[in-house]
Amino acid sequence: MSDPEPSPWLEAHSDPVAGVNTLSSCMDLADLSGDGENCLVLADLGTSGTTGTTGSTGTTGMKLKVYRGTSLVSESSLLDLPSGLVAFFMDLNEPRVPALAVASGPCVYVYKNLRPYFKFTLPGLELEPLEQEVWAQAREGHIDPASLRDVLEGIRSKSERPLSSRSLRFLSLDPPDMDEFLSLHKDQPLRRQTVITCMSTLKKSTADEDGVSCLVIGTESSEVYVLDPEAFIILAKMSLPSAPVLMDVSGQFDVEFRITVASRNGHIYILRRDCDKPKYCVELSSQAVGLVRVGKTVVVGLSDQTLQGFTQKGKRLWRVPLPAPVTAMAPMRLPSRGFSGVLVAMASGELRLFQDQFTLSSLRTPEPVTAVTFGRYGREEGTVVMATRGGALLVRILRRTASLRRELNSLPPQSERLNVPKKSQLFVDQTLREREAGPLMHRAFQRDLLRLRLHAATAFSRALEAGPGAEREPLKLRAAVQGLGPNFSLTLFVINAAALRPITGLALSLLYDPALYSVAPPLLRLPLLAPGLTYALTARVTCTGHALCDNIKVCVLQEGRSSPLLTANINMPLPEAL
Repeated sequence: MSDPEPSPWLEAHSDPVAGVNTLSSCMDLADLSGDGENCLVLADLGTSGTTGTTGSTGTTGMKLKVYRGTSLVSESSLLDLPSGLVAFFMDLNEPRVPALAVASGPCVYVYKNLRPYFKFTLPGLELEPLEQEVWAQAREGHIDPASLRDVLEGIRSKSERPLSSRSLRFLSLDPPDMDEFLSLHKDQPLRRQTVITCMSTLKKSTADEDGVSCLVIGTESSEVYVLDPEAFIILAKMSLPSAPVLMDVSGQFDVEFRITVASRNGHIYILRRDCDKPKYCVELSSQAVGLVRVGKTVVVGLSDQTLQGFTQKGKRLWRVPLPAPVTAMAPMRLPSRGFSGVLVAMASGELRLFQDQFTLSSLRTPEPVTAVTFGRYGREEGTVVMATRGGALLVRILRRTASLRRELNSLPPQSERLNVPKKSQLFVDQTLREREAGPLMHRAFQRDLLRLRLHAATAFSRALEAGPGAEREPLKLRAAVQGLGPNFSLTLFVINAAALRPITGLALSLLYDPALYSVAPPLLRLPLLAPGLTYALTARVTCTGHALCDNIKVCVLQEGRSSPLLTANINMPLPEAL
């Protein structure tokens, strides 16, 4: 037996007590110092606990962490729970050092050189007028907490517009805590603010690796914003039927871009330039838990333990069942090798590498992975960084000799032997004959093949000449009626539009109502029709005196055929004398 294929991954670092709690959308690899060594930047979600005077549960300890190599070199506190982190170039200044954007609540915090630089806040949403009036009465002391709760409940049940976060928080409290909450917040201005659900980057005008990028933000209010990287103004605003949860962006803002969004209603929407609403829609079989774009294929991990691939217009290409639910996904791109794939982490503690629907490699982890990213870490190009459910930080490096070929695991092993028959004496004799008379057999085969092609072409040519539509196509017929009545002159023009072949044996038959007209002669015989010439035949039509008019039908007949080759209806005018 041959030795098993070695794993393409090398263990570089494992820290089981790192205490990392993050998601794939909150991890990125970037060169923050400009020395050519990439660092790991992640937004830690912190730990859950009891906060506030009301004893409510919340999250504390949210931090922005920077790892260089195996060491934690920087740590900063975050004001709110992060929902996304990206590194992007916001200007053309030298040295080329990217900035960090952290989405937390309704704000985007921008860091340069790991220091706070700018804060962008999403525009506020429109409030319910009745809700504003109720809180104004509470501010003046004209309404008690119990009545305020009843009014807000009625507004929430009847109004189509959602309540503000303050009202929703007030309704979730117990009656003893409402007085304290009302006294603390009644004097503050009432606002309805949305929150950021996902964030990504979009190149501004060039596709260079260090090109200036815009921020693309998805919000809970089912809107997608594109922000200018320097002035942080809204360049584009697009609406969705549901709130986006996953996002993938490609292209350039000034040229053409495509934003693929997985929403909370189980659909994938594709946004394009100069479109305020989605261009295409994909209805999924279950909720999406991962979204990665590889080339022109959109790869989606679903909650029903399947991995599916779609085209840019929403047509499903393939579907792969998985042994466990998907917990994290990330793209794996190696430009130096021309390779693009998808890393899929599952709840069983397995990390698989897919190229289309084929599995190329598999990696086992001590715990299920909740966040994964791939890229350049330090000076190593192919590095995958993972965060597990227990808070461990794992780093694996791709072997430089690893073979990323589809044939490794694309075909299942052959479990049954093929039933190959034994060689008979007839088979041996035929083999010897083919070996000795090979050229002669090949010449005979080519001669028979050419003869078959000649017979087929000859039969096809004869069918075209003798077919039912052969004479019908090159013939053209038009008519002209002259006279004021009751006597008319009907002239018929027949043209043979064939290139070379003349037509013989034709006649023109005129069908009419004898109670209205008399035609002489009713049958006109045609001579041989030469190609390209026009032949004119005349018939005398006399109206019988009734103040009516009708059609005269002209049929082109040929000897030996029961059906006419060509027919035409001529509308006769009403005689002026009548």
